[in-house]
Amino acid sequence: MTKADKQAEEIAALRREVEALKAAQPKPKPEFKPEPYQCYDPTAGMSMPRSALEAMIAAEPRGFMAGVVGDNRAPTSPGMIPREQPTGPAGGAPSPTPGYSEPRPLSPPPGIRWVDAQLDAQDAKDRAELARKLGALGKR
Repeated sequence: MTKADKQAEEIAALRREVEALKAAQPKPKPEFKPEPYQCYDPTAGMSMPRSALEAMIAAEPRGFMAGVVGDNRAPTSPGMIPREQPTGPAGGAPSPTPGYSEPRPLSPPPGIRWVDAQLDAQDAKDRAELARKLGALGKR
């Protein structure tokens, strides 16, 4: 046997040994992949017998659900409620600026005169009491 044959035989033996070790090694577990998130639906799988469903439909007064649907689709803000067309100052002619009204003049809020009267009365009482106290201090 030549040196090259010996080396080839050793290499073949080492390769068989590596293959045997690889075969004996346990296979790695696949990487954990969680299942996609399923949103909880409490109504999933619910059902009702056809006879019960038909009894519920028969119990509904005629036109009731149509009214509910109509209410849901109706406008909810006051700006969407149709109104009569405004008439302008020319006796029935439409206004050139619809929705415009003359501004109110600035004035105190309603009822403020009663608050002012109460404050004036309290001020007079406070001044009188202060004058009495200062007069008593000056006499000492």
